[in-house]
Amino acid sequence: QAHLVESGGGLVQDGGSLRLSCAASGSVVGIVAMGWHRQAPGNEREMVARITSGASTFYADSVKGRFTISRDNAKNTVYLQMNGLKPEDTAVYYCYVQTIFRGDYWGQGTQITVSS
Repeated sequence: QAHLVESGGGLVQDGGSLRLSCAASGSVVGIVAMGWHRQAPGNEREMVARITSGASTFYADSVKGRFTISRDNAKNTVYLQMNGLKPEDTAVYYCYVQTIFRGDYWGQGTQITVSS
């Protein structure tokens, strides 16, 4: 059973930056990809960024050019560097790990609030 711990959320002004981290501990084998989703009040959860085991990256159109996802395989940790934050980026951000054998694991979520 894997356990994901997120950190780095908080309050930032319009145009500011934050870096999220998500460390996976426990029995985490067969990782296919790691990434981040977000959910704003009244909205459905949406994909933000994803990085595969082969280091291919994918981004939502709304964050391309502003957010960068990376991972440290040795630490089973995924990062999300967020620059040029906008009020519409305000949401709860969830990290996840996709595995071959055990499906997906999700973090508890961390709040990002961007003030205008």
